[in-house]
Amino acid sequence: MNNTASRPASECDLEPPSQQGRYPQLLRGLLNPTAYPHRTGNIRVVETHISWVLLTGDYAYKIKKPVDLEFVDFTTLVRRKYFCEEELRLNRRLAPTIYMEVVTIGGSLAAPKVGVEPAIEYAVKMRQFPEAATLDNQLQAGTVTATGIRELAEGIASFHQSAPVANAGQQFGNPATISAPVLATFRQLTECLQDSSNLAKLGKLSAWNRAQLKTMMPVLIGRKTHGRIRECHGDLHLANLVQLNNRIIPFDCLEFDPELRWIDVMSEVAFLAMDLMLRNHTELAFEFLNRYLECTGDYKGLQVLRFYLVYRCLVRAKVAALVRQQGVRGCRGDSDLVARHLSLAVSIITPPGQTRLLITHGFSGSGKTWLTDHLKSRMPAIRLRSDLERRRLHGLSGSADSHSGVAGGIYREAYSGDTYRHLLAMAAISLSAGFDTIVDASFLQRRYRRMFRDLARGLEVQFTILDCQAPFAVLQQRIKNRLVRGNDASEANLAVLDQQLATADPLDSNDEKGLVSINVGGSIDWDVIARQIQTA
Repeated sequence: MNNTASRPASECDLEPPSQQGRYPQLLRGLLNPTAYPHRTGNIRVVETHISWVLLTGDYAYKIKKPVDLEFVDFTTLVRRKYFCEEELRLNRRLAPTIYMEVVTIGGSLAAPKVGVEPAIEYAVKMRQFPEAATLDNQLQAGTVTATGIRELAEGIASFHQSAPVANAGQQFGNPATISAPVLATFRQLTECLQDSSNLAKLGKLSAWNRAQLKTMMPVLIGRKTHGRIRECHGDLHLANLVQLNNRIIPFDCLEFDPELRWIDVMSEVAFLAMDLMLRNHTELAFEFLNRYLECTGDYKGLQVLRFYLVYRCLVRAKVAALVRQQGVRGCRGDSDLVARHLSLAVSIITPPGQTRLLITHGFSGSGKTWLTDHLKSRMPAIRLRSDLERRRLHGLSGSADSHSGVAGGIYREAYSGDTYRHLLAMAAISLSAGFDTIVDASFLQRRYRRMFRDLARGLEVQFTILDCQAPFAVLQQRIKNRLVRGNDASEANLAVLDQQLATADPLDSNDEKGLVSINVGGSIDWDVIARQIQTA
């Protein structure tokens, strides 16, 4: 990969090899509490393939290794200072309470002093947090909730929407910039791997990737035109998230190469989704993905999601291979991380069983959204909500009151047609990308049910109607309760319910094909629902 874009203007010559070997001595000196201007606890070093982190108790100090791994070059003091400053700048966007400042390390190799000039090294000073708080450990401990993941998705969506957008004159999002890191990762993995099984998987993935780059490149490039190439976090996996005070905070942004940070936002989303899938938490991956899409409306990003899921598998496989090659001490993870990432990537490109389109049917208050909220992560599936998309089409936020009357405002019949056609287009994208798809809308008019049945037939996917039922008194009470809470995307009131009852087209013989009727109120046996959907 070309690193010239990340090279500071005042670049120096590389330090001689004799100087590069000094770091073990410096680290030994930094294990002495007298090296710090504050009290310390038991000091220890955590090592990655590109850095050392000294944990002192209240504070952590991150020093960059003087390495050149093709994708990262920290071989001079000038470069290390520059990238320390970049790390601080970038991480304060998302974790300002953790990242404090860039500090000098002066004195001598044998007796270094933090905060002393002239600098013999630089470090990023951070507030230290318990290792157990990182999300990979929290997930293993069972303390990661669906609510926390959804809130994280909302935060990442907000971050992406406010992040700088790559302009036409920048190389980010161009064909060479998209393909270069992918091809480099394949090359680096090929050089690292020895196991014949892993090499066979890599060969299969390489062939698939070449075909994707050839056929999907216009779509990938089009993402830039639509403002989806932005200055992202760049390294959003579970070990780079920390749960503090019931809030998940991203840290450790990718600072060393802008080309790996100025990326498609869907590449960023894919990284975390992939890591959750790897750890057998696909349900949380789809909680994150669905909430992110609800916040951003970027359902067209599903066209490139599978490509980026595979790429992110390969990136983590490469890191695992490099760590093993370097013999990094104390590195978390098991010995078959490379194989596990490659196996997941192969499963992602392997066509699943027949894809399914599900639509809901029911009056306001019948439990459609509650039902699909549970189904979307259990199946898993992409869910589209008419209440949210209708507002988005009219420039409103998901919780905004449109002040529309019954069958008026944004609920006029013409606008309802626009909403269903938009849902149809987004569902077609999701299904064509190979994702089971749920459309949460009332579907009380026969013509709208027919539109989606025709879509399923044209794409040769299974079609199911989830008929949500509840007694009239229950519908009324749910609507009243919802209006009192005031936190739901639906604006339906009792007048809307009366209007629906008066104008709905009853289900007919065509609707009976693939129909699953559900009384959404009592206890739900999800295994039974799953079997009904599969056999409908």
